[in-house]
Amino acid sequence: MELLHPHCAGLDIHKETVVACVRHLRNGKVMTGIKTFKTTTEELIALSDWLTTEGCTHIVMEATGVYWKPVWHILSDGEFDLVLANAGHVKNVPGRKTDVNDAAWLAELMAHGLVKASFVPDQPTQQMRDLLRTRKQFGRERSSHIQRIQKTLEDANIKLDLVVTDVLGLSGRRILQALIAGQTVPQALAALADRRIHATSAQLEAALRGRVTDHHRFMLKLHLDQIDAQTRPSLASIRRSTQRRTFSGRPRNAERHSWRQLTLRRGDHRRDRCRYEPL
Repeated sequence: MELLHPHCAGLDIHKETVVACVRHLRNGKVMTGIKTFKTTTEELIALSDWLTTEGCTHIVMEATGVYWKPVWHILSDGEFDLVLANAGHVKNVPGRKTDVNDAAWLAELMAHGLVKASFVPDQPTQQMRDLLRTRKQFGRERSSHIQRIQKTLEDANIKLDLVVTDVLGLSGRRILQALIAGQTVPQALAALADRRIHATSAQLEAALRGRVTDHHRFMLKLHLDQIDAQTRPSLASIRRSTQRRTFSGRPRNAERHSWRQLTLRRGDHRRDRCRYEPL
């Protein structure tokens, strides 16, 4: 089999340790060296220095959770060609799986160019991904708290979602805050609704007549506080951060375009999309 990289290395990465196997072809003979490092920053720098001393030009590692990222970041500062491999594409023979064997197997595959490199975006793109995924997670948690509010209201036989489109809208929030404060009179609660809603006063009073206990008030306040804590500072700071960041690869005629992040519609948890729009 054709040899493409005579001086390469394979890394088997775990949470606490990294097993490195260097592979050299010298005078027609394959020579290997194996060494184990911890995943602390000092040890990873020592790993980089050792690989440099060994003269490795290409390094392959498996995409193991998030554990590969610190190793990748430190090794990317060196003069190496790094390859991130999908664990499903580089499986070893069943029954022979050890850390040393996995590292040696990765080095063997790398030497013959049999590893398909996974895409690793640049640092600005990775940071933008983290922000967008965090924002999506906040949106999911917010929706979960809204559902729990509706469940609590249903348990108290308050049919707020039948007369108000958005439970956390202007009218819905006023009614929720009044319920938390101890107000239970249907007429007083109905008077808090905005005059533009479609439901009549009679429908509002019928929907807001229930049996609200102290436990219901506590649960409503708990979930409402969680929603406010996530929505106001967190999403606002993420929005400001995404507006400040730009991608390293600008489109053509970059002076006429700017990268803008499309915001998710309320309740929309589809995959985030990013595009650029004319200024």
